[in-house]
Amino acid sequence: MDRRSLLGAGAGFAGVAALDWTAFARPAAAQDHEGRALQMRSDGTYAVVPLAKDLISIAVAQTRVVPAELINVSQSRRANVQHMCDVIDMASGFSGPKDLIAFHEFPITGYRHVWNLDDARRIAIEIPGPETEMLAAKAREYGTYLSFGSYVRDPDWPGRLLSITTIIDDTGQIIAKDWKARNLKGFFPGGRELFTTTIYDVLDEYVERYGRDHVVPIIRTPIGNLYTSSSQLEPELFRAAAMKGAEIILRTATGNYNTLDIRATSMYNRVYSTIANNSASPENIYYLADPNPGYAGIVGPDGEFIEQSETDEETLVNGRIPIASFRERHKQPIVHSELVMDVFEQYRSPYGPNLIADYQPTDTEDAGRYLREKTRW
Repeated sequence: MDRRSLLGAGAGFAGVAALDWTAFARPAAAQDHEGRALQMRSDGTYAVVPLAKDLISIAVAQTRVVPAELINVSQSRRANVQHMCDVIDMASGFSGPKDLIAFHEFPITGYRHVWNLDDARRIAIEIPGPETEMLAAKAREYGTYLSFGSYVRDPDWPGRLLSITTIIDDTGQIIAKDWKARNLKGFFPGGRELFTTTIYDVLDEYVERYGRDHVVPIIRTPIGNLYTSSSQLEPELFRAAAMKGAEIILRTATGNYNTLDIRATSMYNRVYSTIANNSASPENIYYLADPNPGYAGIVGPDGEFIEQSETDEETLVNGRIPIASFRERHKQPIVHSELVMDVFEQYRSPYGPNLIADYQPTDTEDAGRYLREKTRW
């Protein structure tokens, strides 16, 4: 169940890197949460923008995961993005352009368990940047939304390594840069822990900068209300997203995911989910076949897979969502909060928030050592 147990630009690119990337960074209104309190309704309804069409087509891209090379970061990263662009071409081919193409957690940078903080920050991208503009060009070409995860450096968070899921809209605009909500702790073998900075790790500062509403951000688009997540086994998080109006939850994984977790999220909240896992990756020189790649899919509000890959090889999982008819009858999930709220208020998780607000672990071993001293249980 260790989903992270995978072992493992030429002159044109330099010209692209010289562009003024601020031109591509227009924030969407739904993402402008700074200084705002929690935004949600308490009458069963939720905020939306008008739909562009009644039926949307989705492709979940089950693609390889190949780590960028530290000795050749730009070109190896560019090769990964070019492969994503080729897959977008394939997804938009004979069957026609898709309204949304969802990629997995690390299609640009890849992942290696031996990377320390400095290594991972070297291979991380910045958003916006040359990689996102290559993808934005494809989004404009086909009029499709794109979602994908990546390691990210943000100059507003110096010294940090972020795991962010980005959404690019059908005009090539970046409309979401969603941080991972939290990392699993006490889960990985050998006492190691992840050292990426998540919302939970710096919760107070994050809320101060961006507002409470952005802790669980709902991206309201003409193809539906979207929520992204690379977190696993966190039902309360997805319940909160559904309460705030998520209609399609775009989830990512690396190496493994729990099928029941994805299905239960959709069934309990009566929403659609996509799960993009990486494929088997023999071109990855650090590749081993055993971390359970593949089997990406699309799950309906009944908790059943509408479509699911039957292979661990590279493939596209295609499906359609009748978003207009779904929205006509859909409400917030029914939760009898009065029965349990006092229990939740008194509960304390083993690891509290803000644990790396004042200390940034340098690698997985350092993160494990540091966090072992912080447990409340």
